[in-house]
Amino acid sequence: MDLSSTIVYAQGGFRRYDEAKVGLMTHGLQYGTGCFEGIRGYWVPEDRELYLVLLREHFARLHTSAKILLMKLPHSVDELIELTVELCRRNAIAGDVYIRPFIYKAAEDVGVRLHNVPDEFAIVPVAYAGYHGDASRGLNVCLSSWRRADDSMAPPRSKITGLYVNSALAKSEAVLNGYDEAILLSQDGHVAEGSAMNVFLLRRGVLYTPDASQNILEGCTRRAVMEIAKRELGVEIVERSIDRSELYAADEIFFTGTAAGVVHVRSVDQRIVGNGEAGPLAARLAAFYERAVRGQEPNYLEWLTRAYVGRD
Repeated sequence: MDLSSTIVYAQGGFRRYDEAKVGLMTHGLQYGTGCFEGIRGYWVPEDRELYLVLLREHFARLHTSAKILLMKLPHSVDELIELTVELCRRNAIAGDVYIRPFIYKAAEDVGVRLHNVPDEFAIVPVAYAGYHGDASRGLNVCLSSWRRADDSMAPPRSKITGLYVNSALAKSEAVLNGYDEAILLSQDGHVAEGSAMNVFLLRRGVLYTPDASQNILEGCTRRAVMEIAKRELGVEIVERSIDRSELYAADEIFFTGTAAGVVHVRSVDQRIVGNGEAGPLAARLAAFYERAVRGQEPNYLEWLTRAYVGRD
């Protein structure tokens, strides 16, 4: 992926990617002291429009993450939305995109701390090629030997760069052992989340998902899918702690995430979920979510920010 000519927002202005330099000793690189968001944009050729999804929710969460790390974003949520739209326009993006805004500790010195360290903020757009490749067959998943980081160690409700080593360890363990994805358990042994996705299971007509006390990232897509399930499909949703064996007994299991969308789980620890195909609920949610993010569901247009229409 050649990003050299991509226009990014960095050091307070728009510039080429290859002109936005970060020093080798930068605090955020050496110590993982930064936080970020992942935002999707969906290109609809028929509309000649790029729909940016849940910008306000993502940037509100980024403000919270920054606060936890004693950082302060240099822009309000509204300003961040305008910057993102302008960035897409400057790059003339006409395809699905993944946008990564992030703030990091920018000092180039030695010393583990959060205080008295200057911050830097940037936004980088990347052409999106799919998170799991062709996930239509479903994902074969294992329970990771790595536990989800606990809130008493580092705040999992924030998208902190350094904390993602927890996810990377779980994901690579799974893939190197022949699986597609991992599910991490919390410190007390309950289901937490995937390596970078929230998890849902359906049993006897009720949709269950781990509650916030299980050290999950409270996902923007998680909340959106819950709204669809309740509002459009009339599904009962219960947020609570979930035992490992409940995964084995589930009628359906699926993940949600900004990058992944809605993707069903084919098996957990070699145990086939249902008949191994996307269950009726997962299939309906995935289809509805896909329509909503591409501007095809009128009741959900409030989720979307148009990059081009009305901005000439």
